[in-house]
Amino acid sequence: MTIRRPSGEKATELIAALCPLSVSSSRPLAANAPVPADAVTASASGLDPHISPQNAELQALRVARGRGLEVAQVRALIARHTDPADFGVLGEPGVNVLELNLALDAAGRVAAPNARPQGR
Repeated sequence: MTIRRPSGEKATELIAALCPLSVSSSRPLAANAPVPADAVTASASGLDPHISPQNAELQALRVARGRGLEVAQVRALIARHTDPADFGVLGEPGVNVLELNLALDAAGRVAAPNARPQGR
């Protein structure tokens, strides 16, 4: 059995096909804005401990709606759980997904159960 991965044109076609799936009305993105790479790709395990701040922002409205929180609350939690680049220069900032989800769980226990988020 041979495992094949797309490359060249096939990879470009595959990513182009996935982009609309990762950006929708619940994940707004300006028409000419680049889609964060981690919004359409994953590590080999698919269990990434961090996502980019841009990817987290794409999901903020959907998460706020799903958890009955204000969008501003979700954005504040994203900011609070974004780790800087190592030593300020190595790598990229990343949102610690586990810590963010735990904080969202705690915030959701405080929020009204049927609250609708306000704003974007």
